[in-house]
Amino acid sequence: QVQLVESGGGLVQPGGSLRLSCAASRSLLNIYGPGWYRQAPGSQRELVARITNGGITNYADSVKGRFTISTANAKNTLYLQMNSLQPDDTAVYFCSATLRDVTYWGQGTQVTVSS
Repeated sequence: QVQLVESGGGLVQPGGSLRLSCAASRSLLNIYGPGWYRQAPGSQRELVARITNGGITNYADSVKGRFTISTANAKNTLYLQMNSLQPDDTAVYFCSATLRDVTYWGQGTQVTVSS
């Protein structure tokens, strides 16, 4: 069982920055493919960024160069640094990880980019 709790979302102006955090109930070292996803109203949930235990990262083309995924605190925390935010980044952001073929999701945090 893995509990994931996101924080850091909010309202930001275009061009601004936010840093999302995901606190995990256990070290992500033993968890497969921890990462961030997002879902906009009426849209499919999509992968934003993912990181492996070896530190290999993957990003959606739409966020490359603007978002950075990382871990800290003995890999019990997953971060998503979001810079140069655009209105199209508006969505609910979820952190996720898989343990023993079961995928766990946090409750999500709302990110709204608007003037």
